[in-house]
Amino acid sequence: MVKICCIGAGYVGGPTMAVIAFKCPNIEVVVVDISVPRIDAWNSDHLPIYEPGLDDVVKKCRGKNLFFSTDVEKHVCEADIVFVSVNTPTKTQGLGAGKAADLTYWESAARMIADVSKSDKIVVEKSTVPVKTAEAIEKILMHNSKGINFQILSNPEFLAEGTAIEDLFKPDRVLIGGRETPEGAKAVEALKNVYAHWVPVEQIICTNLWSAELSKLAANAFLAQRISSVNAMSALCEATGADVTQVSYAVGKDTRIGPKFLNASVGFGGSCFQKDILNLVYICECNGLPEVANYWKQVIKINDYQKNRFVNRVVSSMFNTVSGKKIAVLGFAFKKDTGDTRETPAIDVCKGLLGDKAKIDIYDPQVSKDQIQRDLTMKKFDWDHPMHLQPSSPTSMNKVNVVLDAYEAAKDAHGICILTEWDEFKALDYKKIYGNMQKPAFLFDGRNVIDADKMREIGFIVYAIGKPLDQWLKDMPAVA
Repeated sequence: MVKICCIGAGYVGGPTMAVIAFKCPNIEVVVVDISVPRIDAWNSDHLPIYEPGLDDVVKKCRGKNLFFSTDVEKHVCEADIVFVSVNTPTKTQGLGAGKAADLTYWESAARMIADVSKSDKIVVEKSTVPVKTAEAIEKILMHNSKGINFQILSNPEFLAEGTAIEDLFKPDRVLIGGRETPEGAKAVEALKNVYAHWVPVEQIICTNLWSAELSKLAANAFLAQRISSVNAMSALCEATGADVTQVSYAVGKDTRIGPKFLNASVGFGGSCFQKDILNLVYICECNGLPEVANYWKQVIKINDYQKNRFVNRVVSSMFNTVSGKKIAVLGFAFKKDTGDTRETPAIDVCKGLLGDKAKIDIYDPQVSKDQIQRDLTMKKFDWDHPMHLQPSSPTSMNKVNVVLDAYEAAKDAHGICILTEWDEFKALDYKKIYGNMQKPAFLFDGRNVIDADKMREIGFIVYAIGKPLDQWLKDMPAVA
């Protein structure tokens, strides 16, 4: 029986290995992590991450050919294929601070693999890593190999949170990069055979190592660029009276462009987009390509601009101050159908409102009070370190209240900010909500999930991203 071990039981490692185990009953899959609470959660009825369909997949395989363990060294030693899915946070100090990836955890994993291995292994990069990481890992393994043969493969993950299981079951493509040597080709074929259990062979793309590593960064940069492009257009739509939904629909009908990732919003979030673009910027700068670096920097600048613009619109609309006013924030996760809050726009929006001394009530169906408090008090980039290295007891914020439903959040509020596109926010009784709010009652839709005209009929003053402005909002323009 082929044995696979995955180091890292997070958003990538956990779901990916669960699906491999489900689709390959003849392969033993073990997910290892040094975090006891995380592994305990994977072995319980309450998994550590929320992802539609994940529960069913895990429960069908767990204890049969899918296992979760803290005995890292034992399972790495026994494995034929070792996936490494550890954190690659952005450096906060030293060379490349604020842009370069911190490979501390990757290097530590590589040294441990070399130290405990007693047989040849295929080591697979599953984390998003800078180009040429494989070369560095190769050197560590080679100089500590004790005669053992290691082959390094790059197998970047392209799943999207909220649809991860569906993406894993029916991927657009599986990308495997390896050395262009007989040994490298053999390793690529071994991993290809795993995915071929359920992925059509023509959708498994094989490249050299560097192309695979760069393809992941490029894919995320291109997707983020589309979001920043439509968000840039949303500002122009508001200024001219155009409707960004109509514009993006018309643009998306062009088959060369297509409709995906053209929804205007308060901004993109998630663990990869900003981090990968910063990484790409750093790589460009290191390779003497400042013009290319500046091009990609602008994608992040527009994203930051969009979040700041939203906060400015809220404050300016409410008589240029939210000091002492209650604002209901509906949604804290960076997108619907996930509890992930990494780089969520809600953090910057909430901090911006708190900076003007607002009182905030937050409701999200999947994000805990502890996580929200942690996110609002954590330093930038700290979120991407393992949980045990993050601040353990978040500072309580007396101007932030986390509540159990949207109606409680909106009670006596002066304004509502919708920051995540949860389906339940479309079905709320907004007449009831309006009746329990301070007047005038403001509704700021950062995801374009509600019918603005119907909300105006109820009595709300509505701001929706990229939509024609109410007269009230025209009279109180947002100043960036």
